[in-house]
Amino acid sequence: MVRSKIVESRGLTGAPASVEVKGMSEVELLAVLLQRSTRSATTLTAAKRLLSHFGSLRRVLNASPAELVALRGIGGVRVALIHALRELACRYFEETLPIGEAIRSPLDTETFLLARLRDRPHEVFCCLYLDNRHRVLLFEELFRGTIDGTSVYPREVVKQALAVNAAAIILAHNHPSGVAEPSQADERITRRVKSALDLVDIRLLDHLVIGDGTSTSLASRGLL
Repeated sequence: MVRSKIVESRGLTGAPASVEVKGMSEVELLAVLLQRSTRSATTLTAAKRLLSHFGSLRRVLNASPAELVALRGIGGVRVALIHALRELACRYFEETLPIGEAIRSPLDTETFLLARLRDRPHEVFCCLYLDNRHRVLLFEELFRGTIDGTSVYPREVVKQALAVNAAAIILAHNHPSGVAEPSQADERITRRVKSALDLVDIRLLDHLVIGDGTSTSLASRGLL
């Protein structure tokens, strides 16, 4: 059962530090935020303490439950608030590429992928499946690795593309180092996936490497 059940009472008192927000609805996420929306002196003190300790809002939002509760005045309820805010922000930017709508611009694709992949501590290899009018069919995280890399299997990319009847694909993966420069391994896997897709007449439009607020297109480098 999803842990978001704790918000059903709308009280949240004593919410565990590990509260799961991924499974919450938008209504539940907003309820979590509104539950403690007062600007009391203790709330402002806690906010200042968080920003002082972590150095930036982004680092606060990406801190683990253990890191957050280690600070005085930050309990399970406030951990839930912080993670709910991060989840809402991610969902906001994810709506730049809604399922069923055509990609409007490369910037929309970059914004979507940055929101999904920028702050991952490990490497994740993803596919954006499109129809023949470049409408979004599915976004999927296919492979997950360590901070050093991931194993990618072209046959799995092709298998899923055929399953959703995709006509084109955009590949993406993140570099936890924050550097969006493609490696030789990135170029090799791009060629392997493209060759596999060519056999079933599915176009590989691009492969984006996501770094810390930036991305690099292998297509723009002439590597497709």
